Amino acid sequence: MSIKEKLMEDLKRSMKNKDTIRKNTITMVRAAIKQKEIDEKIELDDDGIIEIISKQLKEKKNAIEDFKKGQRQDLVEQTEKEMEILLEYLPKQLTEDEIKEIVSETIKEVNATSMKDIGMVMKSVMPKVKGRADGNTVNRIVREMLS
Repeated sequence: MSIKEKLMEDLKRSMKNKDTIRKNTITMVRAAIKQKEIDEKIELDDDGIIEIISKQLKEKKNAIEDFKKGQRQDLVEQTEKEMEILLEYLPKQLTEDEIKEIVSETIKEVNATSMKDIGMVMKSVMPKVKGRADGNTVNRIVREMLS
């Protein structure tokens, strides 16, 4: 079953169960998928959909920071629930140790020795962790290992 089909099934189920947060989150994802398909006149495959969901997950993480600054705990909790729902459609997320291992191997592959090589390392690492790790986390780990 493709991610698109799973989203549709889950949308129907959430409507029947009156699960508003899940319904709204899935509707948001489906709208973003539809928008991209219309804009680029393409039919998105699972990889394209994973990219969209990853982007939305990143936006939610940034929003949580803003809500915390504004002391809006209700919005923080709602956004965290939305993030949990989004994570269900992504491949299993890598742990920090797994990311460190991939980064370490990549540094050896590209013979990176200093902070000047960060771009080269990131360019090689990101396709390996696509959809399974946040770019900010990867960047932080690369910086730690190169410094």
